[in-house]
Amino acid sequence: MKTIQILFVIICTHSFPQFCFSQSEAALIKGVKNKLDKVNNYQADGVMTIDVSFIKVPPSAVKVYYKKPDKFNVKKDGGISILPKGSASVNLNSIISGENYTIVPAGNTVLENSTVRIIKLLPNDENSDVVVTSLYIDEKKLLIRKSVITTKESGTYEIEMAYGKYSEWGLPDKVIFIFNTKDYKLPKGVTFEYESGEKKPKTANSENKKGKVEIAYSSYIINKGVPDSYFK
Repeated sequence: MKTIQILFVIICTHSFPQFCFSQSEAALIKGVKNKLDKVNNYQADGVMTIDVSFIKVPPSAVKVYYKKPDKFNVKKDGGISILPKGSASVNLNSIISGENYTIVPAGNTVLENSTVRIIKLLPNDENSDVVVTSLYIDEKKLLIRKSVITTKESGTYEIEMAYGKYSEWGLPDKVIFIFNTKDYKLPKGVTFEYESGEKKPKTANSENKKGKVEIAYSSYIINKGVPDSYFK
């Protein structure tokens, strides 16, 4: 029996590495999904900071709402916060929702002194706006530390997550959304009037720089119900 097992490992390693690792990667994705699936809904308090070269925007208190399967909204007092198009994927559940993708292992790397597994998700739907999603997963804690998402319409953007007291739910204490300012798109009907924010003139350099949207969460209320009206 041991001889058979050793031969299987040798065959896997040298002949069919993609096949042999696919189950392990799929199991890891499933573990992350199972952790996130414990959260049916939440509302959270936080502070949003927008760092874009051509907008002067002060940090603002926000409330964040989520409800299964894909409802997600961020609001500030007096209106809806400004987020780049595509930033709904700050919601981790939307990143790995469904199963209509091919899982491709992409090795390991180190983030903040911790080894993480890199897994790429390739959509099977040729009409999907997402071209590829790269996940950087803490295997021991089943947490997504970072994701890099390439889309047809909005280019490539990154999402970095830091965890603390809500890690058992897979919910981050801080999310940083990083994008190219040349791809910055406002929701339809929203202007640059964000509290006392002021619009700065765009330049060729500003359009090619990185922009950041950061949400630092102070508290979550989990699985206590969120009305549908909060997502209108």
